[in-house]
Amino acid sequence: MSEIKDIIGIDVGGANLKICTGNAVEIHYCPMWKDSPLTELLRPYAGRKAAVVMSGELADGFSNKDEGIAFIVNAVKEAIPDSKFYGMDGKFHDSPTHLLAAANWLASVDFLRDRYPNAVLVDFGSTTCDIIPLNRFESLKGMTDLDRLRKGYLVYTGTLRSTIPSLLRKVRVNGYDTFVSSEYFAQSADAHLVLGNISVDDYSVPTADGAENTYAASLQRLSRVVCSDLSEIGESGAKEIAAAFVKEQTDLIRAETLRIMKETGSTEIIAAGIGSHILTKLFAGEISCIDLNADKQIFADALPAHAVLEVAQRTGIF
Repeated sequence: MSEIKDIIGIDVGGANLKICTGNAVEIHYCPMWKDSPLTELLRPYAGRKAAVVMSGELADGFSNKDEGIAFIVNAVKEAIPDSKFYGMDGKFHDSPTHLLAAANWLASVDFLRDRYPNAVLVDFGSTTCDIIPLNRFESLKGMTDLDRLRKGYLVYTGTLRSTIPSLLRKVRVNGYDTFVSSEYFAQSADAHLVLGNISVDDYSVPTADGAENTYAASLQRLSRVVCSDLSEIGESGAKEIAAAFVKEQTDLIRAETLRIMKETGSTEIIAAGIGSHILTKLFAGEISCIDLNADKQIFADALPAHAVLEVAQRTGIF
């Protein structure tokens, strides 16, 4: 882990800003689709140097990726002038370029590829799941998110922000097969919370209805997915919805991970992100799955921020 205190790693996502100082991580909710307080959140780090990755350029508050990239670069540099930005070419840049779009996952691969050369990295975050073979670094350069979606290297489902109908069309509730509403009544955080996969503290994003992020409130939100109240389907019915969603989600991640491992000759899995412990349980007894959260030298819940810091120091760009 880095010991250089004047360099920080920054990951600017569409919903969260993650900052790694080398001995700690800070995570701030910072939606790019609203009036983003990005510069204000970074001002406490003025006077340092920053290695930066991003994926927030895709937020629909921007008319296109180039506009988003320029906004993020300028907002970061306003707070921390001495900032460099990791791109899809595996190099650092001083100014906006299309190469900066969604390069956060490549920084993670760049950092881990020598440590785990025969592994597939599965980074199960709040919004998405990256499934990346670490033995394909050179061929990964230049891949856009569109390319990754086509290859299954990016699966757009996460532990917190995915809507329930993004994966479910019908669910069995209290003995009845029931179509679900496509409204934004509940999200994956509700499902994982009521099943005990995450804690209330982990539920760090706004709720669908603006209510509390408690167990009881999550049950009520889940009941609305089938246009009911909790009093109609009960706790057991709401938990059936949660379990059905999580099964669809983990089955999808498992299938894509195994396919990519077979295609690339990889022999183990490296789990990262807020959902890393879900992955280790998913693959237990089947395949070696190392939870990076168990490695005290790595901040697995903010992997790209830590990774870009380490890559910057390794390459000596400052």
